Amino acid sequence: MIIVICGEAGSGKSSVGREVARKLGYKFYAIGDIRREMALKRGMSLAEFNKLGESEDFTDREVDRYQEGLGKKEDNFVMVGRTSAHFIPHAFKVFLDADLDERARRVFQDSRNRKEESYSSVEEARKAIVERRESDEGRYRKYYGINPFDKKGYDLVVDATKIGIGEVVDKVMVALRKAGKI
Repeated sequence: MIIVICGEAGSGKSSVGREVARKLGYKFYAIGDIRREMALKRGMSLAEFNKLGESEDFTDREVDRYQEGLGKKEDNFVMVGRTSAHFIPHAFKVFLDADLDERARRVFQDSRNRKEESYSSVEEARKAIVERRESDEGRYRKYYGINPFDKKGYDLVVDATKIGIGEVVDKVMVALRKAGKI
């Protein structure tokens, strides 16, 4: 079984994905981490890399081919990525959302541990989230004709605004059991 976790920046995708993978004994992949690595190799921030991606499609297509290939040749993993539901359509699909203010607070907190993506305030993180969403939505619509933030077609949609990672993981595990996946 493959589980993909998609959603908004700061909604808890990576934290939830890692924990679900740990509980199931599955491999864990994060498209955002791969894209950050690609950006760093080019001496760019992720925001700069996303901007480049608005005119150069390799920034997305390389990782999207990678995740599509994994979906065809591997099993028993959790993939976190905004386009993962599109490229691995046979997966159990989870969408995580949260209020923009809460997501900005989380991203700001997380940025303290990331030298390449740090913010001086919650407001600066909020602005970056909005800009990133616009870039992501524009690129994915341009290159694939999809809106990665459309919640239709997901097996589970969770609003993680007022609940912690553990509660979100529990909701995912319950949904997997109800669907007969575990």
